[in-house]
Amino acid sequence: MLLTGLTVLSLLSALTACLFSGIGLHWLWVLPVGFVGSFLGWLILAALFLLIACLCIDPNKPQLHDSRFYRLLVNLYGPMVLTIGGARIHTRGLEQAPKAGRFLLVCNHLHEADPVVLMKYFPKSQLAFIGKQETKDMFLIGPWMHKLMCQLINRENDREALKTILECIRLIKEDEVSIGVFPEGYIRPNRKLHHFRSGVFKIATKTNVPIVVCTLTNTNHIIKNLLHLKPTHIDLHLLKVIKPEEYAGKTTVEIADEVYQMMADDLGPERVSTEEEEIS
Repeated sequence: MLLTGLTVLSLLSALTACLFSGIGLHWLWVLPVGFVGSFLGWLILAALFLLIACLCIDPNKPQLHDSRFYRLLVNLYGPMVLTIGGARIHTRGLEQAPKAGRFLLVCNHLHEADPVVLMKYFPKSQLAFIGKQETKDMFLIGPWMHKLMCQLINRENDREALKTILECIRLIKEDEVSIGVFPEGYIRPNRKLHHFRSGVFKIATKTNVPIVVCTLTNTNHIIKNLLHLKPTHIDLHLLKVIKPEEYAGKTTVEIADEVYQMMADDLGPERVSTEEEEIS
């Protein structure tokens, strides 16, 4: 939407320049040059606005509710960034997505761009992701996560990790956000699917919400392909929405194993780690 708006503004600016270029064939070069120049100008202004909005965030101030303003900006800027980055996203199964109510979304993890892709296709779900503590200090990403109620987890300290899980449970129970998790815990060097940390599934069992199971492919190639001016074809599959009655009575380990197998079957053996790779 934002990219379309910038394109329209650029075209109008170029047409205006043509009107003032005089009679003749000047428009043959004024129009394309004016369009490109205007587009770059509007794009720079949009980037500056985003930067200023980010600099206005105080990450040390408690964020009690999801920010409508920053959520709107993410829904506007996210798709534009993906398009400019050459992402060509092919989806399947999104018609199954819950139309109302909170849920737990689980997905394999390949790249820092994964949450951006998922938020693009769940724009009204107010997804708040669980992320590693290091993201707090990342430029732009850290402050934005703070405003969107994303939760940081200490993966090396079980007691602190549990506090994050409990906070996510509270957020769902109080109807603040839906939670997105990458149950592998880390972005693995080989980008293959690894077995899960089952604790994150307590978020579903303690709140009695659906579990939305997704897979992603190729997001880790976006930067490399962009440098080579190549598009990146990404598959986003919504495999299943597991309703509370379907996992009732199961342990988090059993749920994790079921979801893992579902993802592994969809991704195929070439994208799933072997026992040797799990150990290494």
